[in-house]
Amino acid sequence: MLVSLGSALFTLIIMQTGGLQASPDALSRVIQGIAAGVGFLGAGEIVRQSSQESQQLEIHGLTSAAAIWVSSALGIAAGCGLWQLGLISAMLTFLVLNVFKRFEKHHKKSE
Repeated sequence: MLVSLGSALFTLIIMQTGGLQASPDALSRVIQGIAAGVGFLGAGEIVRQSSQESQQLEIHGLTSAAAIWVSSALGIAAGCGLWQLGLISAMLTFLVLNVFKRFEKHHKKSE
């Protein structure tokens, strides 16, 4: 929720302060900055050090990282006033996360 809120706030700030009139590409730069910053959050979620013995990187948390990224996009959509797009995207995100969670549970039981 905080990622969405932060993304919406950054978007609203540039739209409300008149930054769009001063620089037409200001909103684009803000969105690019949000995407890059959230990418770092996602990368931190994905890559982590495995056990002390092997010292190899393991990849975990791809779904969580993707959810963080989508969350920021939903915040940007809300900040831009695109509530229909945000609502449809939020429902699709919820559907995808639930369907694949059930699929994963079913797959683990069959192993």
